[in-house]
Amino acid sequence: MEDSALTTRAHCRCGRIRALNDQLRTQHVGGRMIVTRSVAAMGQDSLNAIFAALRSFDAFDADNDPHGEHDMGSLEMGDVSLLWKIDYYDRALQYASPDPSNPAVTTRVLTIMLAEEY
Repeated sequence: MEDSALTTRAHCRCGRIRALNDQLRTQHVGGRMIVTRSVAAMGQDSLNAIFAALRSFDAFDADNDPHGEHDMGSLEMGDVSLLWKIDYYDRALQYASPDPSNPAVTTRVLTIMLAEEY
């Protein structure tokens, strides 16, 4: 396969991964969302604010999103620094997904944690 065909295929795959990740992050559809115990302990009002900030997060750039997949970011909630990350598992949640661009074989898990927990 020519280099340009490989590049186009990788670009399409990356775009599909990004779209699926954005769907989970903004609509809470297409995967699972979990928070660490420390984040849960912040209370329901804080969780509501965190989820709202996550939905509107758009601070992606070459430094924090080098592959263009929108799979990780940071949030500041007052004096608390949070990180969120999307991981790709197989449907049984036992191994890494064989193809994160294919929702038929992938379970996305978005985890929100305190920055110090990473």
